[in-house]
Amino acid sequence: MRVCVVANPSAGNADALERLEALRPVTVWRASDAQATATLAERAAREGFDRIVAAGGDGTVARVVAGLGPWRERVVLGLLPLGTGNDLARTLGLPPDPLAALDLALGGGAERRLDLIEVRVGGGAPRLCVNAAQGGFSGQVDEGLDEETKAAWGPLAYVRAALSTLPDLTAYAVTLALDDAAPERLDAVNVVVANGKTVGGGVRVAPDADPGDGLLDVVVVRAGSALALAGVGARLVAGNVLASDLVVHRRARRVRLSARPTMPFNADGDLLPPGDLDLVVLPGALRVVSGE
Repeated sequence: MRVCVVANPSAGNADALERLEALRPVTVWRASDAQATATLAERAAREGFDRIVAAGGDGTVARVVAGLGPWRERVVLGLLPLGTGNDLARTLGLPPDPLAALDLALGGGAERRLDLIEVRVGGGAPRLCVNAAQGGFSGQVDEGLDEETKAAWGPLAYVRAALSTLPDLTAYAVTLALDDAAPERLDAVNVVVANGKTVGGGVRVAPDADPGDGLLDVVVVRAGSALALAGVGARLVAGNVLASDLVVHRRARRVRLSARPTMPFNADGDLLPPGDLDLVVLPGALRVVSGE
């Protein structure tokens, strides 16, 4: 089996990769930027590597998946969780220890099928999302994050950005259409379309999500008082956010969403251009290494 590690050198724990290379003989290609990550993944797939390991966070995973293109059915994706959030790795039951995760990626882990999300903004070209697309409060938080902040603060970067966003929390008039159902209008502060269970470095926003069930978990936090929204935050920490009266939870194969004012949205941590969204599940579209 031929294995290639495609690494994001700016990931939060990227220094660990050099230590791992000294312990395990692996081929490692380091990307110079986000676009180079997808390019290197495409090259590895084209050159016949059987297993490509994404070394970084959820954004790195998404870029590697984008680079697999027509080789996605042949190649198995491994994860080396060296990023800030590593949410997909959590959903897949991968160990947080980099060496243990690398051993699984090199052949010790089980293979499973994972759904993907195809995202279009304003009818434009599709892009793939692996873990979650989220907007509103989550999108505003992401606007406050950059690679320098993530490197300096690690997982606490999300907390820091969230606290700075709270005073400017925006309510949106959201129109949501699921599959063939009639559109539903909601006043909301946050929308998550999830494939995995967590976002933001372990926040269990979709605790019942199954990334292999062919469905997207849609979680909407409705607008409410500051006290009521604080209660939603407490439930997020406890992992039972779906029990909140302010939270709407649905499952669907296709999600169409518009918001006024325009809602800042990201896919796997990367900000999307403004516009109406169309998200469709691609069942079993990715072969991955799982820890479960």
